[in-house]
Amino acid sequence: MWSAGRGGAAWPVLLGLLLALLVPGGGAAKTGAELVTCGSVLKLLNTHHRVRLHSHDIKYGSGSGQQSVTGVEASDDANSYWRIRGGSEGGCPRGSPVRCGQAVRLTHVLTGKNLHTHHFPSPLSNNQVSAFGEDGEGDDLDLWTVRCSGQHWEREAAVRFQHVGTSVFLSVTGEQYGSPIRGQHEVHGMPSANTHNTWKAMEGIFIKPSVEPSAGHDEL
Repeated sequence: MWSAGRGGAAWPVLLGLLLALLVPGGGAAKTGAELVTCGSVLKLLNTHHRVRLHSHDIKYGSGSGQQSVTGVEASDDANSYWRIRGGSEGGCPRGSPVRCGQAVRLTHVLTGKNLHTHHFPSPLSNNQVSAFGEDGEGDDLDLWTVRCSGQHWEREAAVRFQHVGTSVFLSVTGEQYGSPIRGQHEVHGMPSANTHNTWKAMEGIFIKPSVEPSAGHDEL
């Protein structure tokens, strides 16, 4: 069985966050530099399966029992927003461009859970990715290394997310769930880089870069 939590305050939380990012002098901009920066709120599109990374207050009915993470085709679902953050020791100041090879946390905006993986099996493929933590605070299994070409994560470029603890890549499968999240795609960890685990930044609020980026190396 799947279990659902309370999500009645979802929209006010999202609206409050977006307004806070957009206040004058806050350093936020919807357009401008073409880099993804720390503190930005965005949606991530899997470029092969054409679904956005998604979560909601519905827990897996088996395995870890943690909050489920899926892929959805809809572009206007507020449950697909994620915030880019550093690890528990910092290292990702607001407005700083995210470097290729940098470890970040992806925090689900409406529930405060971090994108997470571990060795519990998922319901469909036995390779689970979930959301874990409270108010953005989880553990070391919430860290993902951004794999990209060049020195910084560019908004128009395809990137991969490799889990620091298990080395798997954030991926989408062709499997789809039934009730209560019918039609949503399974998101899981794959051991190798391939077409199923490339992602692109889409809709969101991007914090204006606070430092001037420099040229770099290829890593993807």
